[in-house]
Amino acid sequence: MSEMVASQEMVQAKPGVREKAELGFGQEKTAVQLAGREAYWMAEAARQVADQGARIIDINMGCPAKKVTSSSGSGASGSALMKDLDHALTLIEAVVAAVNLPVTLKTRLGWDDDLLNAAELARRAEGAGVQMITIHGRTRCQFYKGRADWAAIRSVKDAVDIPVIANGDITDTGKARRALSLSGADGVMIGRGAQGRPWLLAQVAAEIYGTLPPVIPVGADLAELVAAHYDAVLSFYGKELGARVARKHLSWYMDEAGTPGALRKSVLTARDPETVFALLEPAMSQQSLAA
Repeated sequence: MSEMVASQEMVQAKPGVREKAELGFGQEKTAVQLAGREAYWMAEAARQVADQGARIIDINMGCPAKKVTSSSGSGASGSALMKDLDHALTLIEAVVAAVNLPVTLKTRLGWDDDLLNAAELARRAEGAGVQMITIHGRTRCQFYKGRADWAAIRSVKDAVDIPVIANGDITDTGKARRALSLSGADGVMIGRGAQGRPWLLAQVAAEIYGTLPPVIPVGADLAELVAAHYDAVLSFYGKELGARVARKHLSWYMDEAGTPGALRKSVLTARDPETVFALLEPAMSQQSLAA
């Protein structure tokens, strides 16, 4: 799954935007998530990423960020589209018509507690050709506050025949099982819960399905994994931008490892990658000590 990609900026080749969609092209079932407000740009961006190797197009109608949902500039997209389902459907129809690929949809329960229209959007999206829908169990106005309402997702599941995926606050196997039970969903999507724990998805799946669990790295093995991730980010984005992008990932890894404050600060404020690489093993070894 790519990062969320602004459709108009993608087509107009704004620096750094196309790169967000390129990661993973050519791999099986690579998905590119598109956001936008205008059907023309959404369709053109869908065609472009399909031609470049995407295998799934995911439409974002769930992002709550103000810069995405505001009416200024290229905003009024993401979860703001839940305020105008007729317009939202024009975007879905345009993307479905533009590509011969599965099109999926990610959204929320509604704009606010007075506009809980996810089930209606799901019904109409299914009719327009969407093949799977993911629901974050909050409204846009909740952002990430409170708790995700997994039970509220059941109305969406009951409204459609396509697969429905439950999302929000799923951070371990117990919560995944409860989300599945309360929502009746066909699966769960883990987002923020995997920050600093990229093995979490495999771990939860193994525990639910009784398959072989992943090896969870600690100490030197964790440092090696983080170093490979850091190096890949630098290679993909370039040294300057990559260092900034990687900082949040390093922070999440150190949260999990229990890295002491002084060492953590040294890693996050280092100006050159060589220093970061040198600090990763002592920074990550705290996990094995804490265990």
